[in-house]
Amino acid sequence: MAVFTPVGEADAQALLSRLGLGALQGLKGIQAGIENSNFFVDAEGGRFVLTVFERLTHDQLPFYLGLMQHLARKGLPVPAPAVDAQGNTLFSLHGKPAALVSRLNGGHQLAPDVFHCEQLGQTLARMHRAVSDFALHQPNLRGLPWRQATASALLPKLSADEAELLRDEMHFQLELAASGSHQELPTGAVHADLFRDNAMFEGLPGREQLSGVFDFYFAGVDTFLFDLAVCLNDWCIDLPTGRLEEARASALVAAYETERPLSATEHRLLPALMRAAALRFWLSRLDDWHRPREAELLKPHDPRHFERVLRQRRALAWHAL
Repeated sequence: MAVFTPVGEADAQALLSRLGLGALQGLKGIQAGIENSNFFVDAEGGRFVLTVFERLTHDQLPFYLGLMQHLARKGLPVPAPAVDAQGNTLFSLHGKPAALVSRLNGGHQLAPDVFHCEQLGQTLARMHRAVSDFALHQPNLRGLPWRQATASALLPKLSADEAELLRDEMHFQLELAASGSHQELPTGAVHADLFRDNAMFEGLPGREQLSGVFDFYFAGVDTFLFDLAVCLNDWCIDLPTGRLEEARASALVAAYETERPLSATEHRLLPALMRAAALRFWLSRLDDWHRPREAELLKPHDPRHFERVLRQRRALAWHAL
C-alpha cells in the first residue's frame, strides 16, 4: 500500500531479530492502495509482508491480527501473523503499530471468470462459518456511523448531482438498517474489503487455484450478506460501466451456498446490501479524493468508479434466485 512511514533496513532487521527470523535479504515498499505503509520483506526465515498502520490503533489491531490467526488455525488460506517469544503479534515502528505476516504465494487474478468467482464464493462462506467461535468483537469501522459522518463532511464538496445521489442513498440505507429484516441478518467477523486484488491464485492459466485471501485491516463485525455484496460489486462487474455480469455473480453465490446457504431474508435483501457496499466504497474514495493525506507513493482511487456501481445497483436490482 502507499508508503506514509518509510522503513529502513535497520528497522526491518531489528524486528526480524526479535522474531527469530534471521537476516534480512530484501525490503521493498508496496505501491498499491492508500491506507497503510506496506513492505515486502525477504528473510532467512521466509517471505513476509510488513505493515505499519497509519490509522488503526494499538487497541484496535488485536482484533484484526487475532482474526487472521483464528482463520489460519481453521485451515483457511490467509496470512499468519509472526509471533515473538512472548506470543506478541503487534509491535511498534517509528511510534506506530506494526505487524509482520506471512506472504502468500501466487498472483492477482484481475480479470476473474466464473471459475475464479466460484472459488472465491466457496472460500468466503468457509470464512463466515469459521468465525462462529471467534471471541473478539469489533464493529465495522466503516459501518453506518462512519458513513453518516463522512457523508456530512463531503456534501459541501460535491456537485449537485453527486450530493443528490448521496442524500437519497443515505436516507435509504438508514431506513434499511432500522428495519426488522436487516436486524435479523446473520452477523460475525467479516473481511469487508475482499476485492480481486486482495486474493491470490496460482497455477496454469485456466487451472488457477485460490491460494490465499489477505488484507484484513478493514475487517469487523457486520452482516455476512454485506461481505458477500462487497465481493459481488468487484468480482462480478464490468469495470468500465459497473454493470453486473450475471454469470459470474450467479456462480459466486451458488458456490457460496454450497458451504453456507442463504436465508430467504438474505436473498431478499441482497440488492439493498449491494447498494450499501457500493455506497461504502464510493464514500471512502470520495474522502481520499477530496481530503487526501500525504504519502511517498499515494495514488487515490477514482471515486467515479463506485458512483457508477452505485447507480447501476440502484437502477437494476439483482437477485441470485
